[in-house]
Amino acid sequence: MSDPTELTALAAAKEIASGRLTSEKLTQALLERIDSRDDAVRAWAHLDPDQVLAEARMRDSERPRSPLHGVPVGVKDILDTHDMPTTHGSPIYPNNHPSNDAACVALLRDAGMVVMGKTVTTEFALRNPGPTRNPHDPTRTPGGSSSGSAAGVGDCQIPLGIGTQTSGSIIRPASFCGVVGYKPTHGRIMRNGMKVLAESLDTIGCMARSVADANAFASVMEASPIQSLSDVGPAPAFAFTRSPCWAEAEAGTRNAMKEAIARVQGAGGTVVEIELPPAFKDALEAQDVIMTYEAWRGLAYERCFHADKMSVALKDAISSGGDHTRQRYDWARNVQATCKATFWQVFQRFGAVLTPAAPGEAPKNLAFTGSPNFNRLWTVLGVPCVSVPGLKGPAGMPVGVQCVGAAGRAHETLAHAAWLERVLAE
Repeated sequence: MSDPTELTALAAAKEIASGRLTSEKLTQALLERIDSRDDAVRAWAHLDPDQVLAEARMRDSERPRSPLHGVPVGVKDILDTHDMPTTHGSPIYPNNHPSNDAACVALLRDAGMVVMGKTVTTEFALRNPGPTRNPHDPTRTPGGSSSGSAAGVGDCQIPLGIGTQTSGSIIRPASFCGVVGYKPTHGRIMRNGMKVLAESLDTIGCMARSVADANAFASVMEASPIQSLSDVGPAPAFAFTRSPCWAEAEAGTRNAMKEAIARVQGAGGTVVEIELPPAFKDALEAQDVIMTYEAWRGLAYERCFHADKMSVALKDAISSGGDHTRQRYDWARNVQATCKATFWQVFQRFGAVLTPAAPGEAPKNLAFTGSPNFNRLWTVLGVPCVSVPGLKGPAGMPVGVQCVGAAGRAHETLAHAAWLERVLAE
């Protein structure tokens, strides 16, 4: 067997089910990897080796409960865990010990998975970064806000990690760290037990080493049967959009998109460039209005009673939300609804849309998690998105390609992403 830390989640589960590997041995190997790399990567907000090994031994004593039985997973530190602290990346909650698990965490435990620990999040999943660094270059950001989950998977410290996205907090760090990032359709994974920032945008998803792993893991958190990814045929049809932010695309992203399109066409697929409808010109502004309006109110307790423990970056990020009127918020929600209805028409001709996952390679700036602008449009639409790795920028750092689908067609989106994954790996 190869190094167990390098196994995909499904491959590891298969080895465990066959008896060639145990959950305890896999967990021990991952703990040793973390021990050797934690000073450089710093992906963990909470980790108790004795506790996680005891949980792995329990899984080994049982019959497999699911196709991911015995596989360890990192949980973003804005999701409740009954046996670990949940700090939300904030000094306001240094000793917060919930009495129960978030719904998605309870479901993965019920499926026989092992909670490895809590992964670092930016403060309340917004802009103020934590200590995590990019596993490919510790002078660069891992992205945010799901920084610990992306870096942990990218560094082979865990095969799977839970992420959340309000602007670009799954897709961007996945691109920067060279892993698969999957943001499902908004609301597909229940958010009970999550510290919600913006009710109309927040989406639970995951980081993984393969699209198949992401599909299986998300299915567990949805409490749905794990379906094999369907065959999209020899000539899948993709649209390509530069999106309103193309001027921000750096050389790494421009070259990656050009290379991805060439490979898709070389493999028999079709790619047609499209312009987004005029309604989309207001979508980014609408996303910002919705996010800040809801976050300013959603963080009312922290803002009103613990402002001295909130970072300046967080206060600045949500301050405009207090100035937005209800009429302004309603305008933004109407733009959101119009764009959702208009975007559906794209999928009468195409199976998925290709677009940048991030402006370029991870910035060399640990105080900045990178711009989410290439993600905000798709988040406000609530549609499924997958960051597919396989390409690199001028500095040799990962650059992902974003595969976007239609709301309610998550499985089809994942199938197209899996096809793209194979093409980019060739």
